[in-house]
Amino acid sequence: MAGKPKLHYTNGRGKMESIRWLLAAAGVEFEEEFIETKEDLEKLRNDGSLLFQQVPMVEIDGMKMVQTRAILSYIAAKYNLYGKDLKERAWIDMYVEGTTDLMGMIMYLPFQPADTKEKNLALIIERASSRYFPVYEKALKDHGHDYLVGNKLSWADIHLLEAILMAEECKPDILSAFPLLQAFKGRTSNIPTIKKFLQPGSQRKPPADEKFIANVRKIFNI
Repeated sequence: MAGKPKLHYTNGRGKMESIRWLLAAAGVEFEEEFIETKEDLEKLRNDGSLLFQQVPMVEIDGMKMVQTRAILSYIAAKYNLYGKDLKERAWIDMYVEGTTDLMGMIMYLPFQPADTKEKNLALIIERASSRYFPVYEKALKDHGHDYLVGNKLSWADIHLLEAILMAEECKPDILSAFPLLQAFKGRTSNIPTIKKFLQPGSQRKPPADEKFIANVRKIFNI
């Protein structure tokens, strides 16, 4: 039997968090080896573990996988969270790319200069409310099922729930105009593997604080 996937990243959300979400939702236990110093990162680079000198890196099935999108696609396909055919996969990809765009804006907010944060936070809220969440609200209405694609849980649903919770950290009532998304959030949050991941003490990471941001800047020379 193959060992547990091993995740190499800092002890925070960043680009690894969606990978943690997907593995957890699939019911897959994983180990983490945290990059805590610049030297930890250099060691991975020097021993040839990082194809493009970048993390996240996930050791899985005998591979040292890099590039977030490649890792997520592999996990989604391996654990049957990537649709039943090419067309469903295309829809999952489109929805995932949309939520990734929104999450990227939120992810980089803590690293922005203080004088631009308020403006960027307002932009995130505006984009979530007018560009992204209306798409998913309409998709759920038109599709008429509990899930975005087909009628079973997919990577698209897991990614959307992660994005919703991140957006709610920016504005707690951000779903007030989206009743179907509110119901979706309730349903998907109660899927046993996801519910477990949302409990205190899981491997889910908290929002970035000042200490974490300072350490990330040091490790990655930001």
